[in-house]
Amino acid sequence: MAVALLLLWALCNAIRVNGEQSNGRCDYKLKFNPRPHSVSIQEFGAIGDGKTLNTIAFRNAIFYLKSFADKGGAQLYVPPGRWLTGSFNLTSHLTLFLEKDAIILGSQDPSHWGIVEPLPSYGRGIELPGRRYRSLVNGYMLRDVVITGDNGTIDGQGSVWWEWFTSHSLNYTRPHLVEFVSSEYVLVSNISLLNAPAYNIHPVYCSNVHIHNISVYAPPESPYTVGIVPDSSDNICIEDCNISMGHDAIAFKSGWDEYGIAYGRPTTIAHVRRVDLRSSTGSSLAFGSEMSGGISDILVEEVHLYDSLTGIEFRTTIDDKFDPDAFPVLEKITLQNIIGTNITIAGNFKGIEESPFTFICLSNISLSINSTSLSPWQCSYVSGFSESVFPEPCPELMNSSTSSCGILMLELQFYNIIL
Repeated sequence: MAVALLLLWALCNAIRVNGEQSNGRCDYKLKFNPRPHSVSIQEFGAIGDGKTLNTIAFRNAIFYLKSFADKGGAQLYVPPGRWLTGSFNLTSHLTLFLEKDAIILGSQDPSHWGIVEPLPSYGRGIELPGRRYRSLVNGYMLRDVVITGDNGTIDGQGSVWWEWFTSHSLNYTRPHLVEFVSSEYVLVSNISLLNAPAYNIHPVYCSNVHIHNISVYAPPESPYTVGIVPDSSDNICIEDCNISMGHDAIAFKSGWDEYGIAYGRPTTIAHVRRVDLRSSTGSSLAFGSEMSGGISDILVEEVHLYDSLTGIEFRTTIDDKFDPDAFPVLEKITLQNIIGTNITIAGNFKGIEESPFTFICLSNISLSINSTSLSPWQCSYVSGFSESVFPEPCPELMNSSTSSCGILMLELQFYNIIL
């Protein structure tokens, strides 16, 4: 107890507000050792002409590199070229390195992606009942995995998927570009992701995920494309990224309805900083709507929002079969040092009467609204604190914030130390 009190005292004296950066999860870097072994995808017969299907080459290369897991791990090198492929799985202690001008292309033939069961915290596909398409690059129950490069690219060639979605021609929920399930110590850095069929990066049931210095893009007309989606995961860092999407840029989630409640894993202890976010039809920063497992202890700072329908949105609804004794918890969300240009709605914070969203902190936020709406902030069943926020937020968020926001940041820093 004495040690904990000393830590709290030290952190109280270390808190910095009024425009200065505060310590968060991103200050605690993951450490990955260099891989002692490396092979090129070309050694497994891959051809980078944009036409030859290389799924077998990727699968065989990773199967081979799996044997180096207990020898310090290995790297799969992707040289310049256009490497067409269907879905493939990564392995533990692996680095997938994309050289400059290397492009991994997702096949536009849905039979090359495969079908998998729905996630247990969703119970069904998000877009359609039943199963879902496998993501392009997958990791399941992995540890120590890196996707990086010299600004190489993963391009999902999602236009066909968007057409099928819009025309209701799909039998299963659309796939994502990169998905990690039940994995830990994951790094994605120094690459570009383009034209995902749906989500770009989806860590679900994961711990210790660092996403750094990436560019993510889908055109404004792409339906319900989302950038980064931390889902029932903890200890997440997203920093120095540029994300421009058709729907949400960053969306925190934690499962759906009774399935998410039964699975019971929240998204918690996440830090977002120094990112540029654009969302054409959704929100630059979204919390939900699938959040039945809860969301808490999130710090977002030094963010630029632009050309977005909604700047910040907290959203959820009650399912018809809801359990009156089980409601999601959304609390301890700190948003500070944020500027926005050409935003239609500053914030949309819609809680649940039986379980209001609490301890929401807004500090040093200035959003340029492009609408003549008299209500740039829309709120219900939410409470929190604010300081130096323009336009003026909802009355529910207009309590004095200096000490309360500091307490929330203090808790986040304390979690980082004890973890």
